Amino acid sequence: MPMRDESHYADRVFKEEDLEEGELEEIEYVDCRFEHCSLASSTFRKCRFVGCTFDACDLSLVKWEGCSFSGVRFEECKAIGIDWTLAAWPLVVMPDTIAFSDSAINHSTFLGLKLPGLMVIGCVAREADFREADLSGSDFSGTDLEGSLFASTNLSGADLSRARNYRIAPAENRLRGAKFSMPEATSLLYCMEIEIVE
Repeated sequence: MPMRDESHYADRVFKEEDLEEGELEEIEYVDCRFEHCSLASSTFRKCRFVGCTFDACDLSLVKWEGCSFSGVRFEECKAIGIDWTLAAWPLVVMPDTIAFSDSAINHSTFLGLKLPGLMVIGCVAREADFREADLSGSDFSGTDLEGSLFASTNLSGADLSRARNYRIAPAENRLRGAKFSMPEATSLLYCMEIEIVE
């Protein structure tokens, strides 16, 4: 079923849609499911996604220009190189806006976004930019954060247990109540210009 012939879709399932480098504008998707769709390098303008799930989709380099999200899940997706700052985020952001599980979100940008409660579970998030973001209460458990940037990031109450390869400077980020697990938590010490003797 084509996903751009109408302006509103509800409770629809889109399977194996191929929309690489395509463009969609002002379409609303409510409680829809996208399965094994190829949407790489496509552009969505002013679209609205409510209660939707993207399952095993290729979303690499997608542009979400002015799009809004509420209760949207990305499961086993390839969502590499996305600038999430292009989306339209409300001034008051509720938890459960977007969530990622078992997905690749490398080289993505979340710079300065307010996304408390963000879920990035069991993902590969290498060289992602989380600087100046409010990620309080977020869940990064089991995620590979190699090369990702954290500076002036609010990680208060965040769960980074079983997360790995992160470099987070305690003096430059808010970590009160955050959870870390050993041995990965020792990386927090390497940012403190101290000598660790075994």
